[in-house]
Amino acid sequence: MKMIYKPQEYRIKDERMKPFIDESEIWEILDSAEPTKENVRAVIQKSLAKNRLSLQETALLLKTEDPELIEEIKAGARTLKENVYGDRIVIFAPLYVGNKCVNNCTYCGFRASNKKQKRTTLNEIQLRSEVKSLEDNGQKRLILVYGEHPMYDADFIADSVRTVYSVKSGSGEIRRVNINAAPLDIDGYKKVKDAGIGTYQIFQETYHREAYAKYHLSGQKSNFDWRLTGLDRAQEALIDDVGIGALFGLYDWKYEVLGLLRHVNHFEACYNVGPHTISFPRIKAASDSTIDPKFEVNDADFIRLVAILRLAVPYTGLILTARETKELREEVIKLGVSQIDAGTNIQLGGYSEESREEQQLDHEQFEIGDTRSLGEVIDELLDKQYLPSFCTACYRKGRTGEHFMEFSVPGFIKRFCTQNAILTLAEYLEDYATPDQKTKGYKLIDLKVGELNEKDSLKVAPLLERLEKVKQGERDLYF
Repeated sequence: MKMIYKPQEYRIKDERMKPFIDESEIWEILDSAEPTKENVRAVIQKSLAKNRLSLQETALLLKTEDPELIEEIKAGARTLKENVYGDRIVIFAPLYVGNKCVNNCTYCGFRASNKKQKRTTLNEIQLRSEVKSLEDNGQKRLILVYGEHPMYDADFIADSVRTVYSVKSGSGEIRRVNINAAPLDIDGYKKVKDAGIGTYQIFQETYHREAYAKYHLSGQKSNFDWRLTGLDRAQEALIDDVGIGALFGLYDWKYEVLGLLRHVNHFEACYNVGPHTISFPRIKAASDSTIDPKFEVNDADFIRLVAILRLAVPYTGLILTARETKELREEVIKLGVSQIDAGTNIQLGGYSEESREEQQLDHEQFEIGDTRSLGEVIDELLDKQYLPSFCTACYRKGRTGEHFMEFSVPGFIKRFCTQNAILTLAEYLEDYATPDQKTKGYKLIDLKVGELNEKDSLKVAPLLERLEKVKQGERDLYF
């Protein structure tokens, strides 16, 4: 018998929380875009001046097929990343807390009808063990991931967040807990906010209603509007730090990029702040999943769409996940990515278990492409002179939402955050690095301090003072 699950109905009390996606509008913008060398180059220059692009301007980039112009788009993205973010790459890890789920999403290994999936919910002891293992490897930032199930309500999420923050192992601690979970009502968001969460992340998956209905067969998630307005309710609960995303491969990728940008416009118009992050995962193999290959996004188009997103929203963080291979991540990071996960294990309880050679899709949501350890990822970043960062200073200083925009939009991210990135890297080098890695890391720190000294020598003295304190054993120092 087919499972029938009636999605929750809700009454819209605020004009700002009405659905805002108009498929015909997006397609009209795409269809009417006529890129030329002149207008595409003008759009790139507007972005390089650190101005966010309109949907119409972004559509010109999306419709560009001239190989020369595509290379100019990617070059512009690389330049913009350097100008806004510098060489800093923020690192986090996902931690799956439970994979019970009432939804039937055809692309997901957690789908309710998948009898192959081993259902697990970490109890407090198991959760503490996972967090300890992550801390012992040097992680400082986590995103907790939950299936959509009545068991994983706001109280459950809040309790698990408090548990994570309470675990201390040696010099290790988790300083920021983000959430990837089902949309909540306003009261639910208030509960998780009180637990001290960072970003609340909800991916719409696809912004096209017909495609959405095709892939989301039943369960609460089949309600397109409830999910679309999920982060509006978070804003009403005063969670001003939110993350959006689309799952590329469900529908036309150019449409999805404009859907994401339309979501950005909505936040800025209604709440005077954009999303803190945008994610752009691609469909990957999953247990008992089915997917229409018609909209598969190849590597070239994936690289291109990341570059276009970087140009479209200069001050929004872009998250590149371990779904992608090491080689592709190396390429895409250059184009404007500001956050990556590293040392990723998405099996329930996987961090505290013995390492395994192969992934087990019947125990996981999907297949990941980059299975390297945190240390290996940091090694590569150091080799390429990227600055690994575990910084969480903005959240302790209250620089979120509109306050974050005050710092980011004028272009202060690069100068303000570099010092904090240096301090968190020094912590990692002192507590977790191999001797060779420590030598390499401090060589990079010396280089970055020298660059800061050339631009603003007044910042260097207090930074060097804090660096020395880190070497003497003090932790969690920031500006």
